[in-house]
Amino acid sequence: MPGRMHSREFKLEVLEQIESKQKSTAQVCREHQLAPSLIYRWRKELEVRGGVAFTDEKTADQALERRIAELERYVGQLALENTILKKSLANYRTRSGCK
Repeated sequence: MPGRMHSREFKLEVLEQIESKQKSTAQVCREHQLAPSLIYRWRKELEVRGGVAFTDEKTADQALERRIAELERYVGQLALENTILKKSLANYRTRSGCK
């Protein structure tokens, strides 16, 4: 059926049913009047794009930018903690006479 739009949730639900062996691809195609090639494209997109599959590019880019910013903050926090631990270890070694 050309021209139909399917929600992200619908696509993920269909792929989950197939992946978990609840239904075969043929069953899902018959039930929802979908072409097997469409299911293949959805699988491929999910494989390539992962968690941002089936979102528009702008939304996906924004999600990726937020994730990158979150990870950069986390790396900064870990670097600070690492520096503090190194200084604490150096002070401990100095006080206890260890090298």
